[in-house]
Amino acid sequence: NETLYATCATPKRFWASWHEECEDWLQEMLYRHVKGRMPTQQDKSIISLYLPERLLEITRYFTLFDKDVKKIARYQQYFAVQEILQAVKTFDEKGNRQSGVIWHTQGSGKSLSMVMLARYLFDDPDFKDPRVVVVTDRINLDKQIRNTFAHTRLTPYRATSGQNLVDLIQNENARIITTLVHKFDKASKKHTRLDSKDIFVLVDESHRTQYGEMHIKMRQVFPNACYLGFTGTPLMKKEKNTMIKFGLRKPIHVYTIADGVRDKTIVPLLYEGKMVEQTVNRKAIDNRLDMITRHLNDRQKNEVMQKWSRFERIASSLQRIELVAFDVNEHFLKHYKTQGSLFKAMLVANSKIEAIKYLQSFEDLGDLSAAVVISPPDQREGFDEVNGEPKSEVRKFWDKMMRKYGDEDSYEESIKDDFVSGELDMLIVVDKLLTGFDAPRATVMYIDKPMKEHSLLQAIARVNRIYEGKDYGYIIDYRGLLDRLDEAMNMYSGAGLEGFDPDDLKGAMYDVKSIIGALRQSHSQLLDIFLPIKNRTDMEEYEVRLANDELREEFYEVLSKFGRNLGIALESEEIYNAIGEEELERYKRDLKFYQELRRSVKLRYSDGIDHKEYEAKMQKLMDNYISSDEVIRITNPVDILDEKGFEDELERLQTPRAKADAIRTRMEKRIEDKWDENPAFYKKFSVRIEETLEAYREARISEAEYLIRMNQVKEDIKGGGSGIYYPDSIRKNENAQAFYGVAREVGSRYGTGKDDEDAYGELSLEIEKIILRNAKVDWHENPEVHKRIEQEVDDLLFEFGKTHGIKLSLDQVDEIIESVKTVALRRF
Repeated sequence: NETLYATCATPKRFWASWHEECEDWLQEMLYRHVKGRMPTQQDKSIISLYLPERLLEITRYFTLFDKDVKKIARYQQYFAVQEILQAVKTFDEKGNRQSGVIWHTQGSGKSLSMVMLARYLFDDPDFKDPRVVVVTDRINLDKQIRNTFAHTRLTPYRATSGQNLVDLIQNENARIITTLVHKFDKASKKHTRLDSKDIFVLVDESHRTQYGEMHIKMRQVFPNACYLGFTGTPLMKKEKNTMIKFGLRKPIHVYTIADGVRDKTIVPLLYEGKMVEQTVNRKAIDNRLDMITRHLNDRQKNEVMQKWSRFERIASSLQRIELVAFDVNEHFLKHYKTQGSLFKAMLVANSKIEAIKYLQSFEDLGDLSAAVVISPPDQREGFDEVNGEPKSEVRKFWDKMMRKYGDEDSYEESIKDDFVSGELDMLIVVDKLLTGFDAPRATVMYIDKPMKEHSLLQAIARVNRIYEGKDYGYIIDYRGLLDRLDEAMNMYSGAGLEGFDPDDLKGAMYDVKSIIGALRQSHSQLLDIFLPIKNRTDMEEYEVRLANDELREEFYEVLSKFGRNLGIALESEEIYNAIGEEELERYKRDLKFYQELRRSVKLRYSDGIDHKEYEAKMQKLMDNYISSDEVIRITNPVDILDEKGFEDELERLQTPRAKADAIRTRMEKRIEDKWDENPAFYKKFSVRIEETLEAYREARISEAEYLIRMNQVKEDIKGGGSGIYYPDSIRKNENAQAFYGVAREVGSRYGTGKDDEDAYGELSLEIEKIILRNAKVDWHENPEVHKRIEQEVDDLLFEFGKTHGIKLSLDQVDEIIESVKTVALRRF
């Protein structure tokens, strides 16, 4: 019914769908290739991706390596390049190639789009000796883009200074140049000029600085170039007008925030505004404590009280930082830290000194691992004009970082690495890392800084990258940055996003209360699955209802969705206050019931479903919010050979049929896992299980007899008894028994050697010797070893047949050899 595509070994969450933008072309191709019926979605996808000319084009220009990861273009990258090529092959009134802007929302792969475009430009005969200049305004972006190009077959040159940029421009071999925008100041003063119309300037417009004076200086150096602006945030109305001055007409290609959310290339953002009392008093603290501790037991409440008692003794400005830090600490500790280091947080502070004070607050609390990334202090930061208080803390902090890391780059890169893939929980920033920084595990952003317009949109996009188990990016705002989303925000004068076109902002941000609808819908879907249940107190009826594999999988999916939505609801003060205690209690009771049902049916039907990313979340909900007389643990079903563990799990099931089902499905799973180790051995059990199940389904045996027989098969597996006769020579040799079973089974099937058990026993011992002789380190992946084993077993079977008068055909020999190799690969 649908199509997803990706390169080999791409994780499931990164597989993409294709949305054909050339609709007229698609309809024409469907008319040509699909006859006599209505085209399906699969027809459309096959034509879009596999029509020969399209497939070859995607393979040639739109498949590349990003570091060591092979990637293929998403549809918006493919069509953006097509639209750009079409645009730049048209000319303006001055005879220059048409320029324009490409707006692809944050996280949609703009850097890789630039690489794909460059590859196409260099190979298209319409362009004579093209050159590509990539312009950014930040060092880290310049490095990143240079490295992205370097991972492909293209060779980029990075301008290290203004003079170096001049040298590279004059060097015809430098076909790809990356540079910071301010280096054009030097180049223009040197009167460096290149008149070619086949120069393509790809401008990263993260701060829009390129529309000003520097754009003029770029024009002085490349007067006839084609300028292509790549931006990740929507253009403001005034910027759209300014574009025209520089020949940037309408956007060439647009991929909006809503598109990214729909395609699941980014996660949607949830927004919650919080209010912090500027003048903190005991009443305010008590009210806050009541809210924070509403789910805690008495011991936990006392611990929180002890932490809070210290705030009364702190000055007001620092007190506010301490209050926000405590709120952030409790929120992250309760909702994210419980899942290990899976998810991360960023905190945006208003100034460097506040960032450092936040760090000190988190260190005092002692719950989270936090770090600060700031730019170097300048001369003005020795003193602050407010109250004239010295700010030597910033200088001291910076000097400490330099002693620890050596230089600014090492300091920033080390902390970034620890945040992206290490144990760091919280990254505190002021201006740095709010644009162009990609950390998929960053899930929640706490903002305590006035921000507006595109800088705000770029900042919050740090938490919209997809990651396993991440459904939303969460923005918690302590400054009232967006339009009022709650009456509690009335004291703020929302900074607003009035300058943007509403359509451009669609899908950028959702009020956290929007999750209420999703919560209610997923709850209804869960209940709908069990509408046919007559006796709501009969757990057996619920379990039997889920005997169907597809319905059971749907149940797992819907329950996970319900649990995730409930988790967000319980995490948010706004939702908690809006939805009502009675409704939330009903949801919590149902979650407990269906989680218990999920555990039972996983045990009963031996499901190894891949919902590990949600296990920690589900457990956290059960632990934090739902009281229970028993501890509910979400565990993987134990192996049937773990006698005590398996018996303990079986005791949870009530009826003989449920227990028999659990034993059967667990044995089937074990047989499937172990089959290749000894096919003949496990085949006997598989047949017995099928015969018993068939007898029960046809009502020839009772539930009790069904359970007795399943228990007997289980005991036979554990004891190794399967009805297979083994010659005395291999009675205690499990490896030889496996090879014996393979050879005898093939021989019996072809009617040869039925009475030669001892001869087959000797054969199996010789096969074992061959395998032991050749099974060296890493032999599984060594084709030479495989060929040697095949040849030696082939020779052995020839001698075996000649010695014992057993005629083995070529097909029999080939089948035995392949089966022997399969068994050997599993056992050795």
